[in-house]
Amino acid sequence: MALSKSITRLITGLVIGFTGFFAILSGGLYLAALVLAIVILASKEYTLILRHKGFLPSFRVIIASSIIFAALAYFNRFDLVALAFTICSIMAFMSVLFRGRQPYIANVATTILGFVYCGWFPLHLLFLRDLGSQPVYNGLLKENVTMEGAGYALLLLFCVILTDSFCYYAGCKFGKHKLSKVISPNKTIEGSIGGTLTCLIFCMIFCHMLNIPWYHSIVLGLLIAGFAQIGDLCESMIKRDAGVKDSSNILPGHGGFLDRTDSYILTIPVVHYYLYFFVVNNFMDLFKGLF
Repeated sequence: MALSKSITRLITGLVIGFTGFFAILSGGLYLAALVLAIVILASKEYTLILRHKGFLPSFRVIIASSIIFAALAYFNRFDLVALAFTICSIMAFMSVLFRGRQPYIANVATTILGFVYCGWFPLHLLFLRDLGSQPVYNGLLKENVTMEGAGYALLLLFCVILTDSFCYYAGCKFGKHKLSKVISPNKTIEGSIGGTLTCLIFCMIFCHMLNIPWYHSIVLGLLIAGFAQIGDLCESMIKRDAGVKDSSNILPGHGGFLDRTDSYILTIPVVHYYLYFFVVNNFMDLFKGLF
């Protein structure tokens, strides 16, 4: 039974991994469609989890907001993000105000958290994929996007997978001290160290292939390993607070989409901004003319 479950988990993981790999390489509409599909499914799981807690976030507002953010990310319209956040936040208030039920302010808060956590954060993958290039559009088709951004996105993909895997294996073999007794009692400090070191080593090798200086590779490795584990703990916190074990059972052996992607949710924007400000651009050059 255990072997059958492990094989099922492995097959599911391989399918997810290769799908993400080819979508990142292809970029454009393929990647946008895949990320948006995952965002929609994860948002549905998020709203169901919150219902166990007694909250009623608006799934429609979360999805509408995520579609808006996806369009902005796809067309690289970062200049419209503030406007989008304003509109989407007002939508969250309006949806609760006129729903016809008790208008708890918590429902507004969890709706806004929903489109930030499940939508805006992971959709940074589209910004990350376009780093180092200036996309040209032929209608809806994105052209002239170099493979530099694909390298950054693959770095993130592989590093998170290795962090998760070696946190688990190191924790099983050497784990003695609990990392977070209340939120996730199965995670250990030894497992965290094992996953971090593995991520750091691989990141330095991969960054060398991408011509990223060694000092940036160390920072990136620590950021990816750290926020991958923090993201995992954040989702565990949400589920534990709501009294839910898995976000769903749609993925055999892995639970739900939120369970499978939780390590990426915070890591994607953190890596994007670090690469944007410190690797692709000179941080100080961005502030020229302001002083």
